[in-house]
Amino acid sequence: MKQRNDWEAALRVIEKIENAGYEAVIVGGAVRDYLLQRKINDVDVATSALPNEVKKIFSHTIDVGIEHGTVVVLDEGSPIEVTTYRTEGTYTDYRRPDEVTFVRDLPKDLERRDFTINAMAFTKDGNIVDLYGGKEDLKNGIIRAVGDPNARFREDALRMLRAVRFAAQLGFTIEEKTMKAIQEDSDLIEFIARERIRMELSKIWVADYVFLGIEALVESNLASYLPGNFAKHLESWRHFRTKKPEVGWAYLCLLNRSDMEDLFEFYRYSNKEKSFAKKVIHAYDRLLERWDEYDYFSNDLNTLETAYDFAHWLGKKVPFSKEHIGKVKEHLPIQSMDDFALNGNLLIQWSGKRGGPWVKEALNKALHAVLTGQVKNDEEQLKEWFYNEFVNER
Repeated sequence: MKQRNDWEAALRVIEKIENAGYEAVIVGGAVRDYLLQRKINDVDVATSALPNEVKKIFSHTIDVGIEHGTVVVLDEGSPIEVTTYRTEGTYTDYRRPDEVTFVRDLPKDLERRDFTINAMAFTKDGNIVDLYGGKEDLKNGIIRAVGDPNARFREDALRMLRAVRFAAQLGFTIEEKTMKAIQEDSDLIEFIARERIRMELSKIWVADYVFLGIEALVESNLASYLPGNFAKHLESWRHFRTKKPEVGWAYLCLLNRSDMEDLFEFYRYSNKEKSFAKKVIHAYDRLLERWDEYDYFSNDLNTLETAYDFAHWLGKKVPFSKEHIGKVKEHLPIQSMDDFALNGNLLIQWSGKRGGPWVKEALNKALHAVLTGQVKNDEEQLKEWFYNEFVNER
C-alpha cells in the first residue's frame, strides 16, 4: 500500500482526537482503495470535533479550508487533512455549497458524499462504517450515487465526470439509475470550470480501463458537451494505454486534427503540451511514410515511441518493434547538433563568401551526409566533402 506512513499518521491523529473526547475516522477514497488493496494516495480524516477544537488538540496545524471545516495537522510527520463532519446547503453554481453546517454525527456527513464506494469510514479499531452498501458495490464493481443521484449531481455537476473517471480507473460499471441521472443532467457539465474537467480527463488518460471510461463518457451523454468527438472516435480509444497524461492530450489532438486549436483553448493545454502534441503528430505522419535518419535524430525517444504507440493503437502496421527505435537512435553518428563538427562560420571561412541561404542548405546537406554515413563527423573530412560534393554541385 502506497504511503503507509500517511495511513499510520492518520491513525495516530485519530487516537489523539479520540483521547480528547471526540470521534474521528478515515473517510473517502482511502477507505475504498484500502478495501480494494490499491495504492492509497490521500488519507483524509473526518471528525466530530470543530475546526478550532482540532487546532487545540495539535501543536502544528494549517488552515487550508477552515470555513468548510478543514485543517491540516502536521504533528504526526505526514500532513493529514482533518475535516469536521458537516452537512451542506444548496448549490446554486452546481459546484460548491452556498453554506456548510458542522454536525457531530458521522451518518449525516456520509450521506452528503458522492458514491457509495466513497461513503465508507474506517475506525481506529479497523471497523468499516458502511451505511450505503459501499462494500457490496465494490464487490460487484458498481458505481452508485448515494441517495438520489439527480440530487447528488445537481449539487456538484463534476460528480458526473467523476463517475466516468472511476469507471476508467476501477473497470466498474455505472449503476443504471446513476447513469440515467447523468444522462438527464449531462448539460450541467457546462457549469463546471474547464480546469476541473481537464483534471478529470487527465486522470482518465492514465487509468487502467481508458476505453471503459470513454465508453461511459459517450453513453452518459457528457461527451456531447466536451470537444473531442468521443462518440465518433470511440473505437480508436480501445487499445489506448499510457501513464503520461500528455500522451492522452496529444492523442486527442491526433484524432481531432482539424479542431486542434479549439482543443488547446477549451482544455487549457500548456505550451509544453501543445508542442509535444504537434511534434508527436508530425512524427506519426512521418512514420507512415517511413522514418529516415533525420527523423530519428531530430526527435527524442519519447516522441518517437509515442508516435509508434499511436500507430499501434490505430491498427497501422509498422515493420519493426518499439525496441528497435532506441537501438537506431543509439547508433546514430551524432546525438545532437552540439556533436556536429560543422557550423556556419566554418562554411563561410572555407568558401570565402558572405553568408546567405546557401549556408543553411550546406549545413542541412552535410548533416544528412553524416547521419547516413556518407561522411564522418570530422572537420577535415567535412571540409573535403564541402569542396567536392557541395561546391562542385552548385
